[in-house]
Amino acid sequence: MRLTVLHKTHYTYDAPVPYGLQQIRLRPKSRPGQVVEDWQIDVAGGQVEVSFEDEHANSVDLVSFASGQKEIEITCSGTVEVEDKSGVVGPQGGYVPLWLFRRSTSLTKPGDRIKGLIADAPSDGGDLDRLHALSAHVLSAVPYSTDQSASDLTAEAVMEAGHGVCQDHAHVFITAARALGFPARYVSGYLMMNDRVDQDASHAWAEAYVDGLGWVGFDISNGISPDARYVRVATGLDYRDAAPISGLRYGNAAEDMSVTLQVQQQ
Repeated sequence: MRLTVLHKTHYTYDAPVPYGLQQIRLRPKSRPGQVVEDWQIDVAGGQVEVSFEDEHANSVDLVSFASGQKEIEITCSGTVEVEDKSGVVGPQGGYVPLWLFRRSTSLTKPGDRIKGLIADAPSDGGDLDRLHALSAHVLSAVPYSTDQSASDLTAEAVMEAGHGVCQDHAHVFITAARALGFPARYVSGYLMMNDRVDQDASHAWAEAYVDGLGWVGFDISNGISPDARYVRVATGLDYRDAAPISGLRYGNAAEDMSVTLQVQQQ
């Protein structure tokens, strides 16, 4: 399936910003199951200073603000050919050893609630069956809700809240999978919902490493493994490693952000 993406992130400030710097992880790469045919990033109110690969082999663009700006807009657009591989990505690549994906982070540290989730999780079948069952178990314990959208909630805090969005589901699944002995990682990217062109936001899901298959994706929020409607952009130990945009700015200006995103089949 050939997907076209148009993603705009618009920042406005109530006072001129003397200095700002952002890391942009919005450039997908050709990987097993997807081929990037074309992709470009345009910045209004700033410029791309340098592009590089991080430790997870994500493509990163470092964007600086033009001095004194009150607006900056980052536009990503391109076309990606995606194959339905039932979520199977394959062997570990890049610069990070597989064992590191068993390590907890501040967002994925298991506590009593995660331990209780694991204790109640189905344990029958092989590794792949157990992970699919865990995905369904997480969604049952933490129903999808947009009542909160903070990106820095820990897995334990999500369990306490009892609801969450896709990034919360990914963090809970990753935390539980690691506690069960599976390497697991966070994935950010795009999902084309079948009933619309204008998407609500970019998407997040999780991957776990299964012997004999390699990395396998689990979209906990939608109860499936990624198919030809998904574009993988960045991966990491948690959201902070794979955040689409992160950075800093100098000054006290208040920020307002709006996002428009279109994903459609060409």
